[in-house]
Amino acid sequence: MSIGLDLASGYPAAGIPLPRYVDPSNLSPLTARHRALYPPGVPQDIPNDGSSLVAGLHEAVAAYPHRVATDFFGATLTYKQLYEQIAKTTALFKTYGLGPGDRLALILPNCPQFIIAFYAALELGAVVACHNPLAPVNEMQWQLKNHGAKVVVVWEKSVDHVVLDSDFQGRTVFTVNMTAAMPIVKRMALKLPLAKARDLLDQLRGPVPAGCKDFDRELNACKPLSLGPVPDSDPDLPAVLLHTGGTTGSPKAVVLTHRNLVTNVEAAVAWVVNLREGAETWYCVLPFFHAFGLNLTMLSALRMGATLVLFPRFSTDMVLDAMKRRKGTFILGVPPVFQRLTAAAAEANADITSFRYAISGAMPLSEQIAQGWEKITKGYLVEGYGMTETSPIVLGSPFTPQRRPGTLGIVFPSIHIRVVEPEDPTKDVAPGEVGELIVKGPGVTPGYWNDPEETAAAFTQEGWLRTGDLVREDDDFIVMADRRKELIISGGFNIFPSQVEEAIADMPGIEEVAVVGIPDATRGEEVRAVLVLAEGAKLTLAQVRAWVEDKLPRYALPRSISVLRSLPRSQLGKVLRREVRQQVLEQDKTK
Repeated sequence: MSIGLDLASGYPAAGIPLPRYVDPSNLSPLTARHRALYPPGVPQDIPNDGSSLVAGLHEAVAAYPHRVATDFFGATLTYKQLYEQIAKTTALFKTYGLGPGDRLALILPNCPQFIIAFYAALELGAVVACHNPLAPVNEMQWQLKNHGAKVVVVWEKSVDHVVLDSDFQGRTVFTVNMTAAMPIVKRMALKLPLAKARDLLDQLRGPVPAGCKDFDRELNACKPLSLGPVPDSDPDLPAVLLHTGGTTGSPKAVVLTHRNLVTNVEAAVAWVVNLREGAETWYCVLPFFHAFGLNLTMLSALRMGATLVLFPRFSTDMVLDAMKRRKGTFILGVPPVFQRLTAAAAEANADITSFRYAISGAMPLSEQIAQGWEKITKGYLVEGYGMTETSPIVLGSPFTPQRRPGTLGIVFPSIHIRVVEPEDPTKDVAPGEVGELIVKGPGVTPGYWNDPEETAAAFTQEGWLRTGDLVREDDDFIVMADRRKELIISGGFNIFPSQVEEAIADMPGIEEVAVVGIPDATRGEEVRAVLVLAEGAKLTLAQVRAWVEDKLPRYALPRSISVLRSLPRSQLGKVLRREVRQQVLEQDKTK
């Protein structure tokens, strides 16, 4: 194919060559070795027929109309009821001018309204831009300006980062009251004159500027649009934008097409051997605005006709409470989720053996955490690897006794990988040697929205996506060796040292700052701010965190500080973060 994609408008145009696929008969030797390890029943390739995300939902509604689709603190919607809400929202969005190629900004924690607004936008041919509702105001403003959303659906607690000084910038803004989707009993309890109820209500609700529209109130007053069969459309048009810094740290919006997401969903559900369509209960603790949470949790669960138990944030108390009313069978998370749930279940003597499947990602999974989870649940916990740019899964351990905690796994169906010399990606390294992982396949993004330079830099001349991750083969499985860039991954979140350094740099008393990742048993890495102080200055961690708390998301705040007399630099004057990290690790040993 020789079509291209105009990433500023979302429509086909000359330019970026698409799609970046590989002939299935021309596999790399590494890909071929991995496919030979597949368990029975796992296909090597996923049919690339160009179906849409909307078609997958319609099929689930037709097959399981009376099955519970969502459970939010005990309030449920069946697939039929969910579809009816989507039809009404489609009519609502159409009234406010949303149409093919337009962008809908979705700024919500996990809740039914997220799913409803997401699919309503896709029904209209619009593109859904997903945002972290806790993102700092400057980051949110850049993202909104970059994709130019016409309509915004935002949590009440985040609306002040969208509407500044009563300026809507031409957008229609719907606010979501998080309590509206809760059972009436819980809503009434939040109105009780108790300190605990007031605190919880304050966490869920916030003031709304004049001119915003209440999403649920508008929805209740709207008549559903007759959606009918899914119209034919180009599967290589954008469906979703997800925000990331990639491996360079500069802000970007990753374009994911219908084909990207559908093929990755189909690969994911095929990977989990014996997964039962129409019979699973997915616990959705990962945020839907993240690629892992969106595709392997929300989209895969709906594709399978599963029940989605929704959590606006992860809490062991919330998960164990939900288990009392609706037993989970599938859960995806980061290693700390499984570590904390294992400990909480053991302490409470809670039965979580219904979890037959679990997938961990975003940071290395230790064998200790995996064994602890499998001992208490009797089910499998396997690790996966991916990127926002790959929709996201590229590698995973099989759901068999051959799984290997601590490794990234083997290649997923329809994905093709190579391990190459970082300075010359045309040359593969020998098996067992360290090299950069590069990827092709129908799940790989066409590029970054409105950013052709970063798009070009992300790919080799032959169209392979450069992950920036250094890996090696170990007895056929892929093992992470190092990160080519100095990205910090803490608790599953990507943190870019330059952004944290910028937030700290202008603090009085600080002459220089470098930010590095320090190993942490719970989070994988913690953010360490390494300071060179002005003469006579003294600073505490609490003071540094207070200075940057309104500039950075909470997960990016420094968790420790170190003080050096000077920072090691290259001959060109660039701070050498790896040497900084080594110095503070040596310093820690002497404490």
